[in-house]
Amino acid sequence: MSDPVRVGIIDHGSGNLHSAGRALRRAGATVTISRDPGALLDNDALVLPGVGALAACMVGLHAMGGEHLVHRWVDEGRPLLGICVGHQMLFERGSERGVDVECLGVLPGVVEELPADRLPHMGWNTVQPGTRTTLFRHADGERFYFVHSCGVLVDGPDDHFTTASHQGATFVAAAEVGPVTSTQFHPEKSGTAGLALLERWLARVC
Repeated sequence: MSDPVRVGIIDHGSGNLHSAGRALRRAGATVTISRDPGALLDNDALVLPGVGALAACMVGLHAMGGEHLVHRWVDEGRPLLGICVGHQMLFERGSERGVDVECLGVLPGVVEELPADRLPHMGWNTVQPGTRTTLFRHADGERFYFVHSCGVLVDGPDDHFTTASHQGATFVAAAEVGPVTSTQFHPEKSGTAGLALLERWLARVC
């Protein structure tokens, strides 16, 4: 029997750290939550969580030197999972409530407020799997839990992006680019579908 996957969760001050940690443990991982980049490097996979304002999350990440950790991790081809605002942080830049934010630039795209009358987009929604997805190949029709007002707007799913829609606006629900996976929704709050997704991600890490 193989050893459990060791997952490090970046504590930059804004994230569902403990609920994400519990979900990953249920999925079979051992979990370390830390603000110390050195301690986080000693893991098999890394999670970048985030809740609240994109700008505040980026400030917290910079304060702990987390941007260098993320770039080094990705450059080395090691598995990374972004969740909610952590997903948004991985794109090039963002704009939220008139505030422009420089993000990590790991993924192509710009975060902006969803053009919808009712925000935040909160609750359960289905996704449209990307054309080359591995994690969402059997997820068509499954429902995941979203809480957000911003996202990366696109026309529809493609090679790297699984999408969802809210009031006619289509946005990136999940990205799979090289070693990087990210979800706009919260897998840790998405019941059996979210747990199964985390299990598939961990299996890919192995």
